[in-house]
Amino acid sequence: MSSTNPTQRPPTVPAFVLGELRRLIAVGDLVPGQPLRQEDLAERLGVSRVPVREALNTLETEGHVVHEPHRGYRVTELSLADLLEVYRLRQLLEAEAVRATIALGCAQVLTDLRAAGADVERANAAGDLLAMNEANRRFHFVLVTSAGLPRLERILRALWDSTEAYRRLYYEETGNRARVEHEHAGIIEAFAAGDAELVIRLLDEHRGHATTALGALLQP
Repeated sequence: MSSTNPTQRPPTVPAFVLGELRRLIAVGDLVPGQPLRQEDLAERLGVSRVPVREALNTLETEGHVVHEPHRGYRVTELSLADLLEVYRLRQLLEAEAVRATIALGCAQVLTDLRAAGADVERANAAGDLLAMNEANRRFHFVLVTSAGLPRLERILRALWDSTEAYRRLYYEETGNRARVEHEHAGIIEAFAAGDAELVIRLLDEHRGHATTALGALLQP
């Protein structure tokens, strides 16, 4: 059975199951290549097999799991080629979001960006990698949600969802976590100066450092 507090569950059972399976993959409780038996997951989460099957179908479309005929589902293996493709798409879309956000000139965006950056630092200091990952996501999506481009935002959320396991791996290294804090500070300064192209360049470098580090870890 899951230890999740029922009062904190999403409003529907399918939403709860989907969110919990995403979390278990993100924190490494369900590891790349691991077979996923629907009966075992249903028992663990205290639900029927129906929402588990629905969640696995969704996770397959997101790239978190794969389905093999006559063998069932398993957690997707980590792949540098897959990561590089996702980050290339992020590079293109996030650049557009940054330009749109800065063009709108809303002062609240800078406040939200600083607050999310501070949350990243607090979570890192506490050694809470899950909270750090969540705060990091908020930090980056401040620049996206403020752009007023809902379709672009939906695509980016799907791309981020597909690479949560990679961020868990990246955050296991202390030096990588320190680099995230340092790079966030530079992004905030560039945003405060209203320099969209500098923000975009710093984001590109931010992703580049992550893919380089992960590439070393993922190479056989």
